[in-house]
Amino acid sequence: MPADVLTLDTHYAHRDDLAAAYLLTGGDEVAFVETNTALAVPRLLEALRRAGKRPEDVRYIAITHIHLDHAGGAGPLMQACPNATLLAHPLAATHAIDPSRIEAGARQVYGEAFDALYGEIVPVPEGRVHALGDGETVMLGDRPLVAWHTAGHAKHHLVLHDPDADTVYTGDSFGLLYPSLQAHGPFVVPSTTPTDFDPEAAHASVDRIAGLGTRWLHPTHFGRHAMVPALADQLHRLIAAHAAVVDQADAAGLDGDALDGACVDAVTRLFDEALSRHGFAGDAEAASQLRFDAELNAQGLAFAVRKRRFKRAKASGHPG
Repeated sequence: MPADVLTLDTHYAHRDDLAAAYLLTGGDEVAFVETNTALAVPRLLEALRRAGKRPEDVRYIAITHIHLDHAGGAGPLMQACPNATLLAHPLAATHAIDPSRIEAGARQVYGEAFDALYGEIVPVPEGRVHALGDGETVMLGDRPLVAWHTAGHAKHHLVLHDPDADTVYTGDSFGLLYPSLQAHGPFVVPSTTPTDFDPEAAHASVDRIAGLGTRWLHPTHFGRHAMVPALADQLHRLIAAHAAVVDQADAAGLDGDALDGACVDAVTRLFDEALSRHGFAGDAEAASQLRFDAELNAQGLAFAVRKRRFKRAKASGHPG
C-alpha cells in the first residue's frame, strides 16, 4: 500500500490552496516537507497533533529552497521540534543558518508588509542542519527520501523523491499547479522568481523530475497532482517563452521602469494565452489567479536582463 502523504494548507497570505506543506510518516518518525512562513507553524503543529504525533517525533524538516514561502518558518518549527534535523540544498543550508541576507532582501521588497506576511525569521543552529548532496538518500524510519538538485528557479533548489508514495515533492521546479485552474485538464505555469532564472537549468530540472517516473507529484503550489507528460510539455513551452522575453527586452535596450513594465506586460500576455489554450478564455477569475505570479515572474526576467548586461559589461572591462 502506498505511503501516506498529508497535504497541509498553510493559508499563506490568508489564501486557500496557495502554498502547501506535507507531512510524512515512516515507522515512528515524522517529517515535514516545506514550512511556509513563521505564521504557519502553529497550523503545522496542530496538524501534527491531529495525526497522533508529537513534536518530539519529528525526525526531519525538509525545505526545497530558501524562499520564504517555503522556508520562512524553518527556524520556529525547528525550535518546536527538538529532535529534528533540517534538510536542505547546501546553498540553502547556509542561508538557513544565517538568514540575514534573505530577510534583508525580502524586507526591501515588501517593506512594512513584511512582518504581517512572514513573521519572525529565526536562524537554525548549524549543528542541526544537514546539507543534502545530489542523489543522496536519507531514511525516515524505513521510508527512503532521495534528494535531487534542480536549479532553474533557484540555484539552491532541490526536490525530494519519495518512492514509497510514488511521488516527488517539487517545490517550484515543476511549476505552479493551482487547483482552481485544473477544471479543463492539467494546467501549469513556471515560476521564474526572483533572481536566479536560468532557462537551460529550468528545462533540465523539468526533465529530471519527469524522468523519475512517479505516478504523482506534490508541488508546493499546490497539492497532489498526477504526473502526466502534458505538464512537462507546458512547462517547456512557457520556460522557452519566458527566455524569449529576456532576449527581446535585452535586444530592445529597455531599462528602468520601461524594462519592468515590458516584462510584466509580456508575462501577463503569456499567461493569458496559456489560459485561453486550456479553456479559460475570457475568464477574469482565472486570469486574476495568475496576476501576482505574472508580476513576480516579470521581476525575475527583468533581473535576468540586468544581470546579463552586467556580465557583458564586466567582460568588456566596463562594469556598471
